[in-house]
This record gives sequence, structure tokens and C-alpha cells, in this order.
Amino acid sequence: MPRAKQRTPELREQLLTAAVGLLARDGVAGFTARTIANQAGTSTPALYELFGDKAGLVRAVYFEGFRLLRAHLDEVSRTTDPRADLEAVMHAYREWMLDNRELAEIMFARPFTDFDPGPEELKRSAALRVFIVDLVQRCVDAGVVRGDATDIAHVVVALVQGMAAAEAARRLGGTTESVDRRWALALNSVLNGLAPAG
Repeated sequence: MPRAKQRTPELREQLLTAAVGLLARDGVAGFTARTIANQAGTSTPALYELFGDKAGLVRAVYFEGFRLLRAHLDEVSRTTDPRADLEAVMHAYREWMLDNRELAEIMFARPFTDFDPGPEELKRSAALRVFIVDLVQRCVDAGVVRGDATDIAHVVVALVQGMAAAEAARRLGGTTESVDRRWALALNSVLNGLAPAG
């Protein structure tokens, strides 16, 4: 297959898709500019021209991760039950984290020393936080939980990310039943603990 020569938006998208795919297949250790360029059928200079450097590519992958996660969460149907909706979105969040472990690592653990998210990256990723805060605010408004929606959203998301990491490392149990039971225990403990008294 001849190598693509034009530095087009299509080639940029091919490189980004190749980067995300390579990350899922080979992890952070296999994430090299040369391998990604080969996967996309282009050259390393073309990659650098489009992304600047490896940190620029990681930055693009970081943004792509948040786009993909938000798209996955947007697929969750809304109902008239705000707590059920929040729980359904957190289940979808868990599912996405487990299906995209390496991508989630770039987004939340930041394994590359040459990429440290700055204000613009954090602002773009904040759209996901606002989405979760809005779900929690519905619960607050309905009297399902009490407290500051932003604080609760941070706690719930941290819980999901931590539990997903533990599940991925097989530290939550040896059966689907035991893992699901511990997930339910964790999320219910938080939400029930935040329920208004009486």
C-alpha cells in the first residue's frame, strides 16, 4: 500500500485512529510514533507535521478519549428517575473504563512524562464533569441526595474510576456475581449515605 503524502484532516484522523487502536492492542509501551505512522500507512515526518511531536499526538489521543467516553455515556437513555439515570450512567462509565483501559490510563493516570494536561486540556475534559454534575443536580433537586452536586459528582466519579481499576486488576472477586455485588455495595453506600434523613 503506497504511503499517503498529503497532510490532510483525513490523514490526521487515520493517525489518531491508529494511535487509539495501537494503544488498546500494545499498551503504553508500544505507543511509538514510528509504529503509529506505519499502522496509518504514512511516515513519521507526516505524523510530526500534523501533531508537532509525540506529546502533541498524546494530547490528541487524550481529547479523543474524552470524546469517546462522552459519546458512550450519551447513549444511556434518560428516564423520570434521576437516581436510576445516575446509576445507569455510572454503569456505562464502568463499562467504558474496562473496555478502554489503556486509553483511560492516558486520560486519568497520565503515563507519558512528555505530556502534562494544561488549562486548555483540563477545560475540554471538564465538559464530562459538567455532564455528571448535571445528573447529580437532578438527584439533589428531586431530594434523592443532599449536598453540593459538584462535590458529589467528584466523589461518584472517583469511586467509579477506582472500582474500575480494581476490577481490571481482578481485585474485586473471582466471579461476575461477587464483582457486581461489590459495585452495588459501593455505589449504594455513597448514594444512600447522601440521602436526606428520614
